[in-house]
This record gives sequence, structure tokens and C-alpha cells, in this order.
Amino acid sequence: MTGRLEGKTAVVTGGCSGIGLATARRFAQEGANVVIGDLDDSRGSGLAEELGGTYLHTNVTDKEQVDALFAAAKSTYGSIDVAFNNAGIAPPEDDSILTTELETWRTVQEVNLTSVYLCCKAVLPYMLEQKKGSIINTASFVAVMGAATSQISYSASKGGVVSMSRELGVQFAREGVRVNALCPGPVNTPLLQELFATDPERAARRLVHVPMGRFAEPDEMANAVLFLASDESSFITASTFLVDGGISGAYVTPQ
Repeated sequence: MTGRLEGKTAVVTGGCSGIGLATARRFAQEGANVVIGDLDDSRGSGLAEELGGTYLHTNVTDKEQVDALFAAAKSTYGSIDVAFNNAGIAPPEDDSILTTELETWRTVQEVNLTSVYLCCKAVLPYMLEQKKGSIINTASFVAVMGAATSQISYSASKGGVVSMSRELGVQFAREGVRVNALCPGPVNTPLLQELFATDPERAARRLVHVPMGRFAEPDEMANAVLFLASDESSFITASTFLVDGGISGAYVTPQ
């Protein structure tokens, strides 16, 4: 099936790399008008041209820039049908609670959780006016289980994303707006590669818990986001949508 987002407008934050980039490309393949919000100006304009869409420099922790992103999407294309609120960070200095400093804690919370609040707050009025829309917020498998390798602020932020998504999904279900939390397992993205680049042992500790025995690829996440964005998932809202290779369901993993 093709054209699942034909004529629809989709906003993707963090769309210049990793899951966001794979999803932006997948959305474009399915006919969407894609609006990318990111800080990577060196890539953003070229990607927008490649996808036939729009790029806006967007700091997702800045309310004015987030509001401007969604306003531009609406004014350019006439509607906002999908919001994939995906931008996030996982800095290596976010570790055990015993060693993670307050500044790091706050930075991760701002980028990973407050940004989702800002994006949802910005896009909901457009979707409520339309009486339709799909919001997908990127959380993580660590929102539903303890991580073997601690990232205390990251884990807490993603738990907040799941809780917020569930509440919004319930609140606006009868208004035609669906809100779901995508919970990826470990994904082979620049974010993960950077986190584990200097610590192969840390990567191995995480990989051993994945029953499939490998990290996910960004395209696999993009397909899941496409499903949640499309009308194929029309009865799914307030969901914690796990795409994790079985990691959250495993007591032990096969050897």
C-alpha cells in the first residue's frame, strides 16, 4: 500500500538524523508534506529539498521557535495532520544518579520532556480545530522498565513522555485527535553510536538483553511511526507503543 499520508502535512522534530530522518523520508514516500524542525542547518535545507518539504531552524526548548514551526506548517500547507515530536538527547554525562550533575539533569529534561509539552501545546489547537490529527511522541523502552545501563535523567524524561501522551490521548480522544508514545528499543542511530563509542562494554551490556540479538534500524522505527500516523491505526490512542525487539517482554534472553 502506498499514499497512506497523501495530501497530509506532517511535522517532524529532530528530523535531520536518526529516527526522525528515516521517518521524514518515509512520510514523504507516502505522500505527506513534510516539515522538519531541527538545529542542523547544514543539512536541513538540503533534506527539505530532497523531500519536497520545508525546513525550519528550531530549538525545541524555545516556545517561540516551536510555535513558529507549527504556525509555518499550517500557513504553508493549510493543515497539520501529524506531529512526530521526536527530538531528544542522551549525553554520556547522564549516568547514575550518584554521578549525574543537576545541570545535566535539567538539560535532558528540557530537551526530552519539556519540548514534547511545548510541541503538543503548539499543535493541539490546530488539530482540535480540524477535529482530527495524530501526535506521536518519542519515548523509550526505559520508560516501562529499569535500564541495565543507567541514564537517570533520560529514563525519567521518557517516563514523563509516556505519561503525558497517555493523558493527552485520553483527554482528546473524542475530539478526533490521537496521541501515542513510541517506545523504541535500542536503535542504531548517531545518538546511540555516540553514547557507546567510547564504551563498547556498555553497548554489549544493553545488546545482550535484546531477544532479537541486534539493535533496531531507524527504518524499522519509521515504519512504526507511519502506522501510528496513518488511518490504519485509527482506533489506537493513549498507547505505549513498544517497538523494542522483545526487550521489555524478556525475563531471560536466548543464547
